[in-house]
Amino acid sequence: MLVIFLLVGCESILSETPNVKDKVDSRDGQEVKADSGTQSNQTSAMQTIRVTEEQVTRGNLVLVNKDHPLDPEAVPKDIVTLFENQDLMYGYVVLDNTIRLSRSVAENFRDMIGAAGEDGVNRFMISSGYRDEDEQGQLYREKGSDYALPPGYSEHNLGLSMDIGSTQQSIDRSPEGKWLKEHAWAHGFILRYPQDKTEITGIQYEPWHFRYVGQPHSMIMKELNLTLEEYLDYLKDHSSYRTTVEGKEYEIRYVPVTSKDMEIEIPAGSEYEISGNNVDGIIVTVLLSKDDAE
Repeated sequence: MLVIFLLVGCESILSETPNVKDKVDSRDGQEVKADSGTQSNQTSAMQTIRVTEEQVTRGNLVLVNKDHPLDPEAVPKDIVTLFENQDLMYGYVVLDNTIRLSRSVAENFRDMIGAAGEDGVNRFMISSGYRDEDEQGQLYREKGSDYALPPGYSEHNLGLSMDIGSTQQSIDRSPEGKWLKEHAWAHGFILRYPQDKTEITGIQYEPWHFRYVGQPHSMIMKELNLTLEEYLDYLKDHSSYRTTVEGKEYEIRYVPVTSKDMEIEIPAGSEYEISGNNVDGIIVTVLLSKDDAE
């Protein structure tokens, strides 16, 4: 009887020994089980970025039109007077010394005008840039609703748009206008109100009005022949979209904003940009590394 008791007792003790394939860890009173060290090799490294509800109204892709007014807090903090920043004035002139623009947009415009100069096109002029709401209100009262939008509903209140002219002739007939129509997309700028899209934009054809949206978005819009309104709908419909622009692969993701504070995962170490659409969500643009692209 003593032998039988000892054998049963040993069997009971052995049956309670953890499986060697499991590692048992107890943290804050919780038991965590993991397979024997293989998980980290199977899961690609990710990083978490946090976005807030306010991001919907901020960024290079925000839609500002008669249906979607600008959030005053979304105006870039780097608005500068161009004439007072001569490092930004290379290759073009301004109609008057009060014209303002986002510095980062002005830097991209300067680089674009430099590229045009290499092609022998060098008679550019900026006739209008950023306007605050008081200036927009005065213009609206003077021009009326047929030629101007109310304060807060114009892209000029955002600081990312400008009216570009030529010192030679009207922009639509000038070498400058023709060059912009063909090449602006490669530098992050779009012709905001095309001639064949007036029913979509709600604005008459303006060959002088260009808007900065950045790469790769400007090139995608060019390839697909989309206005900003159409492009934002396109991203929303596709949810996630990959494309290659100038040898770089991007993943563009639309994320609906459903709470005041959200977390989004992207490949660790990736360059990325976030912009709201000023409607209901954000667009996350990730420059993929070679490994992530594969």
